[in-house]
Amino acid sequence: MIDAYLCWFWCIEYRWKKKEITAIPKVVVVGAGFAGLRAVRHLADAKAEILLIDRHNYHTFIPLLYQVATGFIEPELIAYPLRKALRNFSNVDFLMAEVKQIDLESKTLITDGCSITYDYLVIATGSQANFLQVSGAPQHTFPLRTLENAVTLRNHIIYCFEQAVKQSGEDMAQKLTFIIVGGGPTGVEMAGALQELIHDCLIKDYPQLDLRQAKVILLQSGSSLLSTYPQSLSKYTLRQLRDRGVKVHFNNRVKAVSPTEVVLEDNTRIATSTIIWTAGVEANFPEPKEAVATASKNKIEVLTTLQLPKYPHVYVAGDAAYVEQNGKPLIGVAPEALQLGGAIAKNIKLQLRGKAPTAFNYFNKGRAAIIARNAGVIYLLGKIPLSGFLAWLLWLGIHVYYLPGLSNRVKLLGAWLKDYIWRDRSVQQVFTATNSPDKM
Repeated sequence: MIDAYLCWFWCIEYRWKKKEITAIPKVVVVGAGFAGLRAVRHLADAKAEILLIDRHNYHTFIPLLYQVATGFIEPELIAYPLRKALRNFSNVDFLMAEVKQIDLESKTLITDGCSITYDYLVIATGSQANFLQVSGAPQHTFPLRTLENAVTLRNHIIYCFEQAVKQSGEDMAQKLTFIIVGGGPTGVEMAGALQELIHDCLIKDYPQLDLRQAKVILLQSGSSLLSTYPQSLSKYTLRQLRDRGVKVHFNNRVKAVSPTEVVLEDNTRIATSTIIWTAGVEANFPEPKEAVATASKNKIEVLTTLQLPKYPHVYVAGDAAYVEQNGKPLIGVAPEALQLGGAIAKNIKLQLRGKAPTAFNYFNKGRAAIIARNAGVIYLLGKIPLSGFLAWLLWLGIHVYYLPGLSNRVKLLGAWLKDYIWRDRSVQQVFTATNSPDKM
């Protein structure tokens, strides 16, 4: 009789536990950028199963892509393994896959290998290059949005110098002309770093070339650089770039590009083998089966709580979300993405406890850009403009602090010191033939 009661009690307890296990909510986060990874880490203490999905098995530290492209650092320094980042979280799993479509009604994701259901969904898939309908731009320019982009561009830059050695006259000048389209932070940082690569480093490796003929040209369609910064910082940036030899042109849009030239709106033609595209971005997200409202740059419109209208269990973060603060849209920088990811995690945990989500409120810590050695700009707290050596030093400190991995931070500092003291870059080899023939 006692055994029968014990058996009955065990069955009841087992069924209760099984019900409890199967009732654990499943949160799926698509995208392992700043917003997605922050959301996962903040959800790790929630009573939920967390699944992170990304097409790569590493997190890319996007702000330093231009340093990979210009040989400052090796690609591995800004690619942090996701499984290593998540190994201490027992309720978090990772799936390397690409999400093809989202069925919002049935709460299902269609990937390139399987279908996945969810209770809560976070779309944090970031952005991609927007070529602004410029003829030839998708085929013949080098965007700088992914680690693959950066490695391909670095290989191409070095390849151009190797080819220039075998040429002369106009052919050599074309190989040594580098055009950057877009005068935002990425364009400015790329221009300054490329100019330093040529005149501080490569000039020692290619004595047979007269690198005084090498040109770095920055094309800006508007009337100023860093248009979201105060005018004083824009003027400082322009002065620093021009003092270092970068040629900056304003108020002339790119009309068309080909493998051998850029054509401007006034029909000016510039011969070049390298066109680096930093002029625009747009949201990049899996196609929902149901229609969703989008705003500028194809970003998904969300509520103040970062939820998708009509779908309270779906959140959108980072560059995929259109979010306003004080009547102005967020511009899409890493600090914004980090705060968005943390706010979404907080709201999902509130929902798990049966409480209502709260509105997102962005705290503006500021924006920063590096121009070249000893020269940077920072708009601290969105109120205090700083420029020069102090801004440059703060930029370095901020990026070392946020870079994942102690080993990566140490190696990054070593690479920076090498460049600062000896004016020599870490990577100057062409490793793989990833460049398209039409980009040569």
